[in-house]
Amino acid sequence: MDSLLNLLDPTWWLTILGAFATIGVLAIIFAETGLLLGFFLPGDSLLVAAGIFSSASVAVGMGIEPLSFPMLLIGTPLCAIAGAQLGHFLGARFGRRMFDKPDSRLFKREHVVRAEEFFEKFGPAKAVVLARFVPIVRTFMNPVAGVLEMPAKRFFVWNVIGGVVWVEGLLLLGHFLGNKVDPKQIDKYILPGVFLIVLISLIPIIFEVVKRRRNPKAAPMPTGKHHRVPTSTDGP
Repeated sequence: MDSLLNLLDPTWWLTILGAFATIGVLAIIFAETGLLLGFFLPGDSLLVAAGIFSSASVAVGMGIEPLSFPMLLIGTPLCAIAGAQLGHFLGARFGRRMFDKPDSRLFKREHVVRAEEFFEKFGPAKAVVLARFVPIVRTFMNPVAGVLEMPAKRFFVWNVIGGVVWVEGLLLLGHFLGNKVDPKQIDKYILPGVFLIVLISLIPIIFEVVKRRRNPKAAPMPTGKHHRVPTSTDGP
């Protein structure tokens, strides 16, 4: 249990990676957005923590090397975009075979269903952007978009928009906090900060849901009959 909790703790990752923390953040963000098995990795919290520990005073106080903020600003969105593109490519290339496997500790079919419902609820463009702010859905949305035949060029445009807004926003927030908060008390602010980020990230999704309920005829929802991701129980 402790090892599982460590995997979800961004501070643990940054401490373990040490001098390679900046490169480690890039690799984790790529895996979390591009590989199905990466859904359990920290995303939002890692970006905020990386921004915080790019402050030299905070990093030294925690006993780790400061992360390179310029490299984070440039490299992390590129990794987030590249990871999502890989996920879309794999979904388009392999289709239902990607999800044609039994449930296990690392794979749950319900994650695929949740991403597919998200795709249908908001439509392709908004779903790709908004999914960036929803853990697990963020990972499974990209291959689902490929399986559901979202054109690669269109996916790329909205992938770039969502990736840049998500990554840069959280990094800048973390960097701001790292420069404003007393380094000796930074550990007291990380967890509340993560909860705040999750709350903020849900605002656009709540806004979309409320708007659709008030004006359901403005953008009819797909029925799911033609878009549902097939699974092994569906037969040929």
